[in-house]
Amino acid sequence: MQPEQIDRALVDFDVLAGWMEGRGLPGGPFEDVERLAGGTQNTLVRFRRGGRDYVLRRGPGHLRARTNEVLRREARVLGALDGTDVPAPRLIAACPDETVMGGAVFYLMTPVDGFNASVTLPELHARDASVRREMGLNAARALSALGAVDHEAAGLGDFGKPEGFLERQVGRWMSELDSYSTLDGYPGPDIPGLGDVARWLEERRPKAWRPGIMHGDYHLANLMYSFDGPQVAAIVDWEMCTIGDPLLDLGWLLATWPDRADQSAALAGPLGAAGGLPTAEELVEVYAERADAVDGRDLASITWYAVLACFKLGIVLEGTHARAFAGKAPRETGDLLHSITLGLFTRAHGFIGS
Repeated sequence: MQPEQIDRALVDFDVLAGWMEGRGLPGGPFEDVERLAGGTQNTLVRFRRGGRDYVLRRGPGHLRARTNEVLRREARVLGALDGTDVPAPRLIAACPDETVMGGAVFYLMTPVDGFNASVTLPELHARDASVRREMGLNAARALSALGAVDHEAAGLGDFGKPEGFLERQVGRWMSELDSYSTLDGYPGPDIPGLGDVARWLEERRPKAWRPGIMHGDYHLANLMYSFDGPQVAAIVDWEMCTIGDPLLDLGWLLATWPDRADQSAALAGPLGAAGGLPTAEELVEVYAERADAVDGRDLASITWYAVLACFKLGIVLEGTHARAFAGKAPRETGDLLHSITLGLFTRAHGFIGS
């Protein structure tokens, strides 16, 4: 693909060239230009220039209200992770000034040589259950590497609002659920056990916790794996990153972990269908092996975090169900996500009862 085949409203390569040169990056023609799939609504364009490979990330053509701020936050966190052993794309340069590229913040990062196991499974990984097992364990190990990062030493001492993070979670997401009532036609949430889960979370909230960097949406679809083995090549899609309680990321992994008893295996795509993955208990054990990730963190309360993850994600997905009633999302998508919400609350009750 040539640069001119990319909509200039998304990436103006003349503007990009001047901006890159102003930051001392190699010049020359743009080569091997490729629009990448992946992420949510954001735009990813890979290219080569001056003997170096890049991926440009910016918001969609029609920017949402918070897109630019989200991109600024992503770039800052990726920059802070440089020098750590967290598998993530490395930030090359960021443009937080939205006036440079037609109103859009953007940044350049290193490409990831890997695949998304929720989309495809190479032959090596598909045929060998031991490789898939290690893929699962490495998901927990990559997360423990993130949990071990000292966010203040990494320059993120003023990032996010960690004070009161756990205390405000239930109220924050119940308010979000209540806000859906403003959508025309939505009859209100039909989620059995919603109140019971909320009360359980409030009554059993951990008394103490240690803040750290959170990915915010940590599950298999946001991991890239190496083609030649079970290693995590990169954690991607940092749109929900913040400073909070990293054990909620581990809870999120448990809440979304493939289980053949419900729809979660289908959501994990080929990897979930192939099976051979470790148990949730094994994920926690592997996470705990890294002492600097768990120092000052109460893994004995991990069930609480898994229940909170089911609660929060279920309410987020219910938003699309509500928008479908108002004609703002496809009805079949809304129905599917509502069924997943019900499954998450069923799983929450299972965690509570275990």
